[in-house]
Amino acid sequence: MDNNDHVIAIVDDEENIRETISYSLKQEGYKALTFSDGSYAWESFQKKMPDLIILDIIMPRMDGLELCRKIRSISETVPIIFLSSKDEELDKILGLEMGGDDYLCKPFSMKELITRIKVIFRRVKNIKEIDKNANELINIGDLSIDQLSYTAKWKDKKLTLTLTEYMLLLALSKYPGHVKNREQLIKEAYSENIYLSDRTIDSHIKRLRKKFIEIDPEFCCIETVYGLGYRFTV
Repeated sequence: MDNNDHVIAIVDDEENIRETISYSLKQEGYKALTFSDGSYAWESFQKKMPDLIILDIIMPRMDGLELCRKIRSISETVPIIFLSSKDEELDKILGLEMGGDDYLCKPFSMKELITRIKVIFRRVKNIKEIDKNANELINIGDLSIDQLSYTAKWKDKKLTLTLTEYMLLLALSKYPGHVKNREQLIKEAYSENIYLSDRTIDSHIKRLRKKFIEIDPEFCCIETVYGLGYRFTV
């Protein structure tokens, strides 16, 4: 898919940020939609979801966390990149736990934002290309992963996962019982040399566990190995 096939939504109440990001995206060949608050964006997203959303956290009428929650109620797959101020650590973590894929702190480098957007789109493309060559399910106990459709089931019930959650689950389940540290998980889930904090991975793992527990309250197969990382057990 060429860049000009991708539609990216920018949701931010600061006009200069919307215009700057929009201009940069168009220079890269993307199509850009801009919204000044979450309510306007939500009205649009219910009709048609963009391919990626850049989402500010603090906005009037409907903030980014609430909009993320609404987006995830109808789509787990659209990637979301949060924008936040440096003093909003709690909001950043909450955003990731609600289903955000990545975040950048304001002020941010436009070059870094474009790089992270390209990384996400490459991840989507790479998963599809890899899965074309996969002709069997991964079955580990009650977990089943279909690499052709990049979906997962637990006890025959479908898990609705974001791209990042799917990649993390795949990384853990391919080597059950083996401990994967956060650096390894970042490398396998993102497949790009970009900086992510340990807290980012922890937030995604927490959300992934929550989805298993919603299906099976006794789920305990994703273990934290303190001081090391995580492992999937059967």
